[in-house]
Amino acid sequence: MAIQNPRDIIIGPVISEKSYSGVHEKRYSFFVDLRATKSQIKKAVEDIFNVKVLNISTSNIKSKPKRLGRSIGRSSRRKKAVVTLGKKDKIDFFESV
Repeated sequence: MAIQNPRDIIIGPVISEKSYSGVHEKRYSFFVDLRATKSQIKKAVEDIFNVKVLNISTSNIKSKPKRLGRSIGRSSRRKKAVVTLGKKDKIDFFESV
């Protein structure tokens, strides 16, 4: 089952201090669909933000046990992609925050 829409591949940005420290080196972090491949992620980022992607690193994040009162559960699994752009490219969403 192939993912067609680029907006279905990119779920959202990673909002953390560590992810924002990479913005100066043109490295941006996104949560992506678990089934997405590196080539699909590259195409989706290039289509959505009109930039040139040089490199992609992906990592699968395991679910962790969570607890709220007496109920015990787990957080959901996620996939994170760190995208490196060319020197002249930037994503304004990260720059403005």
